[in-house]
Amino acid sequence: MYTAASEPGLDLTFKRNCSISPQDLLCVLVFAMCVSLGIAVVFAYFGAWPVLPFAGIEMLALATAFYLNGRHAADYERVALAEGRLLVEASDAGRIERHEFDPQWLRLDERHLGRELHLMLRSRGNEIEIGRHLDAERRASLAARLRCSLAKR
Repeated sequence: MYTAASEPGLDLTFKRNCSISPQDLLCVLVFAMCVSLGIAVVFAYFGAWPVLPFAGIEMLALATAFYLNGRHAADYERVALAEGRLLVEASDAGRIERHEFDPQWLRLDERHLGRELHLMLRSRGNEIEIGRHLDAERRASLAARLRCSLAKR
């Protein structure tokens, strides 16, 4: 998803599509763990006790997967063109990186790797990828919009 600000210039924010809240995700995790533990306890009661350690490993793997997914739920990218500068801000697992470019030295490259389109911003030895949270169609739209905005400067 991307949102645009109403102010003049280019100001776009791209976020991951998170359709479940952290509280609901925790409820799903707890429910899955209870079901797994319940099944393991029933099998252990009937003599298949080695099922319990495997159920524990399964629950640990599931909790790890949910944790790693949750770390990236708030990731975003922001691209803003104002006052003669292009600002790119990216949040990845809580770590924020900011890059500032002079539009006159900026080059936007499109790389096609298989069916995937990757947008690369290059300027004076710096290179970053933008539009990582968008599908190929929206990346192409972003490239066109960015080229148009840069041409007006």
